[in-house]
Amino acid sequence: MRGDLEWGTIPGLVRTAAERYGPREAVVDGRVRVTYAELGARVERAAAACLATGLRTGDRAAIWAPNTLEWIVAALGAVTAGAVLVPLNTRFKGAEAASVLQRSRARLLFVTGTFLGTSYVASLRRSGADLPDLETVVVLGDTAPEEWTTWKEFLAGGDTVPPARVHERAAALDPHAPSDIVYTSGTTGRPKGAVISHAQSLRCYAIWSALAGLREGDRYLVVNPFFHTFGYKAGVLACLMRGAVIVPQSVFTAEAALAHISAERITVLPGPPTLHQSLLDHPARAVHDLSSLRLVVTGAAVVPLRLVERLRTELGVGTVLTAYGLSEASGIVTMCRRDDPDETVATTSGRPIPGTELRLSATGEILVRGHHVMRGYFEDEEATAAAVDADGWLHTGDVGELDEAGNLRITDRLKDMYIVGGFNAYPAEIEQLLGLHPDLADVAVVGVPDPRLGEVGKAFAVRRPGARLTADDLIAWARRAMANYKVPREVVFVPALPRNASGKVLKGELRARREE
Repeated sequence: MRGDLEWGTIPGLVRTAAERYGPREAVVDGRVRVTYAELGARVERAAAACLATGLRTGDRAAIWAPNTLEWIVAALGAVTAGAVLVPLNTRFKGAEAASVLQRSRARLLFVTGTFLGTSYVASLRRSGADLPDLETVVVLGDTAPEEWTTWKEFLAGGDTVPPARVHERAAALDPHAPSDIVYTSGTTGRPKGAVISHAQSLRCYAIWSALAGLREGDRYLVVNPFFHTFGYKAGVLACLMRGAVIVPQSVFTAEAALAHISAERITVLPGPPTLHQSLLDHPARAVHDLSSLRLVVTGAAVVPLRLVERLRTELGVGTVLTAYGLSEASGIVTMCRRDDPDETVATTSGRPIPGTELRLSATGEILVRGHHVMRGYFEDEEATAAAVDADGWLHTGDVGELDEAGNLRITDRLKDMYIVGGFNAYPAEIEQLLGLHPDLADVAVVGVPDPRLGEVGKAFAVRRPGARLTADDLIAWARRAMANYKVPREVVFVPALPRNASGKVLKGELRARREE
C-alpha cells in the first residue's frame, strides 16, 4: 500500500481515519477519551480557527508543547488549514525556541502554559527576541497574556468559518507541498529546517506501520516526543493509518509508563533503549501487568543483545525491532523485519525500507537516495547543496558497514553529534552557547558513554585569565542557557585545546582523553 496514493495529504488521512474508524477510540489523554469521529471534528474546528486568523496555505505554524491531545488537535488542525508545521523541542529555552521561530518565519504559534515547572510563555517573552512574522500566539491553557489568546478563545474564533471552507482549503493542498519543517542544529550549530512533504510523510509511515506490524485496535503509548519525527509520524500518523489508539505520555518516568501499560493494556511501546531498560529494571515492575505488550521498536543508540532477549523472555514481547533514520530522510532509512533473529536486531539497524537506495562512500559514509529524502533545508540553498549532491544522494554524516544480508551497522559518525537518551546533541551548537559565558576563553564538547542515557556531553574548557569559574558554576549556568539534554554532565578545565595546523580542534584527541 502506498500511503501517499491512498490519502494524498495528511488532512486526507485525518478525514479517512474519522470515517473508517469513527466510533473506535482514537486518543486517551488522562481522563479524556475521544473517538476517531470526535478527533476528526476537533481537528476541523481547529483548522477553521486557523483560517479565521488569516492563515494562508504555506504559512508556518509552530507548536511548542508536550505530548497531549491538544498537541494532536492543534498540529493536525494547522496542517489541515494548509500550514506547514514547525514542531519545537519542549526542552528548548526561550532563546532557542525564538531562534527557530525567527528562522522559519512562523506566523502562528501554539504554546503550552507551564510544563515541568517552567512557564513557556514567560520564557519566550523573556528571550526578548524580535519576532515580526509571529502574528498569533495561542496558549494551550485557560489563561494567556493580554496580547495572546487562550485555546478556548482561539477555537471559538473559528466558529464563524463554514465547514465547506475548511474542506475546500484541505482539498486544494498539493501532496508534494511541505507538510512540516523539522529543525536540527547539525554540525554548524546553526538551526537548519529539513522540509518534508505530505506525500513523503504518508509513504514513509505507511511502510513503517506495515514493517512494524501495527494493527487496528493496537494501544500505543507514545512516549517519544511529538516534536520528534518518531513521536509525530511513527506515533500519531501511524495510528491514524491503522486505527490504533494513541495514549500520549508527556514526560517519561518509569512509574508512569508502567502504570499506563497496565491500566490501558498497552500493546505498542517504541522508544530509545534506555526507556525499555528502565522498565525492565524498575523495582515495582512485578506489581504491574505488562502482558499486553507485543511490539517494541527502538534505535537511536546501541541496543544490547541482552535487552532484546529480556524484552522477549521477561516481558513476552513478540516483536522487537530496531531502525535507523534522520530528519533529512523523513526519519526512516532502514528497519529490521519481524522475522529477524535477535542478534540482527541488536547488532544492526536492519535493511533499507522499500523504495530506498543505500550505499557506502569510499570513507564508509552512509549515502541515501529515495522518496524520503527531504526537499531541502528551508531557505538555505548552501546547506542543502552540501547535504544532497547533484545525483540526489543524501550524505548522512554517519559511517557504517553492511553485512552479507544487507543489514546496516552504524559504526561511527562523521558529525560530532552524540545521542543523549534518544535526543541528538550537537557539540557545535553547545559550544556556541557555552562560549557566551564571560569567563570562558575556549571550549570543546565531546560525547562520552553513560550507563543510563547512552551518551552525555563532556566539556573541555579554557578559563579566561584571572577567572575562578568552577565546573559546577559552568554546569549550573548551562542549565539556564540550554535544553537539559545539551548540558555537559562533566567539565574539565585545560590550559589550551589541542588544535591542528589549520586551527581545528582535535576532537579525536579529546575523546581519547575523555576518561580523565
